[in-house]
Amino acid sequence: MQTGLLVLEIISGVLLIGAILLHSPKSEGMGAIGGQARSFKPPTDDMESGLKKLTFILALLFFGTALLLGLFF
Repeated sequence: MQTGLLVLEIISGVLLIGAILLHSPKSEGMGAIGGQARSFKPPTDDMESGLKKLTFILALLFFGTALLLGLFF
């Protein structure tokens, strides 16, 4: 049981890091100065909302397994 929870913790942690790194940046950087940042940016609202849900689920799984490991082992 403890080994399974540890493996699940490690896998969910690595996947959570990957999901966080896949999010698009909130700031537009230097392209916002000339007003060109919005004209060439493709719409990614659907992908971003799905990625937010995946990140939330992975975060719940990570913290849930951390809580179980902390309470029982």
